[in-house]
Amino acid sequence: MGKILELPLLVILMGVAALAMLVPALHAWAIRDWHVARAFLFPAVLFLVLTALIGIASAARRPENPARSHLLAMLGTFVLLPLMLAVPLNEAVRDTGYFSAWWEMVSSLTTTGATLFDPGRLPPSVHLWRALVGWLGGFFMLVAGVAVLAPMNLGGFEVTGDGGIAGAAAPGGGSARTAGRGQPGPAVRRPGRALRSSQTGDRLVRHTLALMPVYGSLTLALWSALLIAGDSALVAACHAMAVMSTSGISPVGGLAGDSSGFAGEALIFMFLLFALSRHMMPAVGNRWSPAPLVRDPELGMGLALMVAVPTVLFLRHWIGAVEVNDVEDIPAAAAAAWGAVFTVLSFLTTTGFESAGWVDARFWSGLPTPGLVLAGLAIIGGGVATTAGGVKLLRVYALYRHGERELQKLVHPNSIGGGGAAARRMRRQGAQVAWVFFALFAMSIAVTMLALTLTGLGFSPATVLTIAALSNTGPLAAVAAEAPLAWSALGEAAKVILAAAMVLGRLETLAIIALLNPEMWRG
Repeated sequence: MGKILELPLLVILMGVAALAMLVPALHAWAIRDWHVARAFLFPAVLFLVLTALIGIASAARRPENPARSHLLAMLGTFVLLPLMLAVPLNEAVRDTGYFSAWWEMVSSLTTTGATLFDPGRLPPSVHLWRALVGWLGGFFMLVAGVAVLAPMNLGGFEVTGDGGIAGAAAPGGGSARTAGRGQPGPAVRRPGRALRSSQTGDRLVRHTLALMPVYGSLTLALWSALLIAGDSALVAACHAMAVMSTSGISPVGGLAGDSSGFAGEALIFMFLLFALSRHMMPAVGNRWSPAPLVRDPELGMGLALMVAVPTVLFLRHWIGAVEVNDVEDIPAAAAAAWGAVFTVLSFLTTTGFESAGWVDARFWSGLPTPGLVLAGLAIIGGGVATTAGGVKLLRVYALYRHGERELQKLVHPNSIGGGGAAARRMRRQGAQVAWVFFALFAMSIAVTMLALTLTGLGFSPATVLTIAALSNTGPLAAVAAEAPLAWSALGEAAKVILAAAMVLGRLETLAIIALLNPEMWRG
């Protein structure tokens, strides 16, 4: 076992992907779908043999720069691994092509959840495969965020500079205590040094062993609860994995097609809260200095958005109901309020599930869906070191605190902000780095939109699809535009551009820039 863990990360992930193919193969065998069972079993055996050969060939290699090696492995996971994951999907679905299967796997692995297929077109075992790939992709980003990106002060940790806490070397060679005293984080300049001084492989193994029981137990708990609420075994399993990974993958086209109703939505709502902050998951949050959840800035900002945005949306629908003299329909008003709260949390965590009450609210008020609001929530995203995509709540909070302090200085120019060294660093260097990331994210949106318009798409569809891809919120395409957008209607050039945007949104621009840093490539 120790020899296997010493292999390159990408080789280990190939082995995990090959073993994962056995799950839909066994499911197809259980439901007597022999064609799908063979479509997954044969590639699983083939890729297990191929992985073993590559592992033997690369067993003696040791990376000179672990930081560069693991960032390249993360990039290779989302670029190369879908080529392997698409093989059984291409074989199982007879009337598709390999390109569509590859695109589907990129979408699933990056937890985007965009799909080219109608739910009824795919066999049940293929739905399970899509949800399983998304679940594994979410877990991979969870582990990579804690074990790789945090020590390098990337992935949102550059805002606070606390990625080196709990025994890891502080980025740039200093201690973690020094990194949090309001000084510029050296990790932004030298992202490779933190991982050179420690055993990155051991850290990956340690965090994987710590996170997998929690991640798996939460998924199993939600699966069991949805089964009790009335969902079928397949629907409950896919929705449970989609919620924990924030992929939004559903075998029935969303929550409108399930059987659990309001009880299922309430259960999903509780588990979506884990994507608001890393401190919500004990195996992740305990790595940093313990603090009450009421003092967690990400959770506080997420809950504030869950109160403010649904209130505005409910008042909008209520005004619309007044105009059509339907304001006395109390059950419809209650359903509209619940639908707004659930849908706001769902898109804030980049999951993309719509509440049934959200759909009913449109019939109650006669108003269309406020797609721009949902797009804005998806851009904000969830917490740092969670499975959610987007810009991340911590960066938004840093900019909010900086703006609040600047307004205070307009009234009292000589005042002292207070709050301690950590608060000062977040308002100064943290806000600066967060603004840099926002600028890079905006540039990514502009470049992707430009590329899509060159393929023939209009401005509005290009905007919605770009935000959906970069924020890893695939279901946004069906609700943010005036008319639902179909991913399958796009040309191959547009699909390639959006696949690249999904990978960029999942890895984040700062991690890509870190790979281009000359310090990472010096011997």
